Amino acid sequence: MSTYFSDRFGVESAALKKYGAFNVSIVTDLPLFIDPFLLFNSKKAKYKELHESIVEYLIFLRDKAQLGPVDEGLLRAWYCFPEVEQNWLGFSQSGNAGHGLGIGFARALHQSLHTLFADLGSERITKGTHLEKVCLIRDGVGRDNISDFVTNLIKGYLCSYTQEFALSHIDAVSLRAIPVRGARFNYETETWETATYTLPWSGGDFVLLTPKDLLTRDENWINRHDLIRDFENIPAAIPNAQLRAQVTNYFERLLSRPGRRAPTQKERNIAAARTLREFPTLIDYYIRYKELNGTRAESISSQKVFDTEALFVSQIKLLQKSLAANTAFYSTPGTTYEEARERLMYLKDAIENKGCHRLFYVAGQPVEREADLQIMYRLVWVGTPSDVTTEANDGRGPADFKISRGARDKTIIELKLVSNLQLRNNLQKQAEVYMKASDAANSLKGILFFTREEELKVTKILNELKLANDESIVLIDARSDNKPSGSKARA
Repeated sequence: MSTYFSDRFGVESAALKKYGAFNVSIVTDLPLFIDPFLLFNSKKAKYKELHESIVEYLIFLRDKAQLGPVDEGLLRAWYCFPEVEQNWLGFSQSGNAGHGLGIGFARALHQSLHTLFADLGSERITKGTHLEKVCLIRDGVGRDNISDFVTNLIKGYLCSYTQEFALSHIDAVSLRAIPVRGARFNYETETWETATYTLPWSGGDFVLLTPKDLLTRDENWINRHDLIRDFENIPAAIPNAQLRAQVTNYFERLLSRPGRRAPTQKERNIAAARTLREFPTLIDYYIRYKELNGTRAESISSQKVFDTEALFVSQIKLLQKSLAANTAFYSTPGTTYEEARERLMYLKDAIENKGCHRLFYVAGQPVEREADLQIMYRLVWVGTPSDVTTEANDGRGPADFKISRGARDKTIIELKLVSNLQLRNNLQKQAEVYMKASDAANSLKGILFFTREEELKVTKILNELKLANDESIVLIDARSDNKPSGSKARA
């Protein structure tokens, strides 16, 4: 039952905890990523050194950008990094294969460097340089892009970090000497070089550990969502009275419409984005505000990582133990449909009766993400002879999972939230389309709800579609107001 690093390599979870490493799944990516601000704000000398090396590389790229257009081959060599799949962190629900950084990201960053980062390394408003700045000014450059970029820039450190732990705690038969491409940058040759490390080996590839104090979830501490949402508070932080007045006047003019109703939040967001383009210095004041509150970034990220580990690792391990105790479960009698439904029912029980519903809540409020449900479902597929894959997008949208044993026994799995605006259409048509497209004989739908109102809504839809008694549709109750206490949930 090798779902986690500790299982696969015979390591005590306590040893990983003492070392400070996250106990990654080697079945599917978990939704965490490296936040470069945690390097910048750390008191650890090594982390500060790593952040300085990132700034050094950005200065190199900025200097190249100032010289004018760069050949596409060099753009790809300097900017287009693959996702570091070996750390098993990110946004893939069916493994660890992500998209990495393509030529679109390369062009976006290259075009921004000589303007957005004109004072790179000698900032006057902020305390330091922040790569996240590029995602503040441009749409389409998100946390995954920033994380992939930073992870590649510190890949050599992650290899050394993993090697140190592996040599002390893992049997030599599970280790290999691996030449790792892109481990360090040579500024004389202006090329990325390969270095060799002794690393854990599993499933035809090496595995990397990541320190927990570099990880976060949801958003970087410096992010565009906060910038736009909190925009109206930024001018007050500008010490220059003239600039402050100009910014406020411009923003209010964008929103003023004689005789019109009060502007909507969407209109305020659009006005904020236009004001930022007109006064890009505002971004520096926003970053400075984030720097001044940096200790909150560490505590918030630490809590998010703790919650993710508690639920995606600890709770799933408990669920797996309950599965292992049921020896008949692993004999997998019958079809993939029967197996898939039984695993879905175990997950339903974990969410409804064993505390796993807490995964979907932050500060007592539900965070409605279908991806979380999909990850949890993937993690209960241990000890199976079935092939568990995510369907490719054939133009009709991807199914969440396809479970198969050979060419004739296939089952399609859809995991949805009641809040999904396409739920009714999905129930009516979508699974049937997937079945036809992939030759699957059966389909299952798991539907998660958070409130009594959502429960009534989905029940009404099922009744109207005459699907209320369809055993292929499994409702999962993630309400927080009707669950057993924490002690009972963990029993």
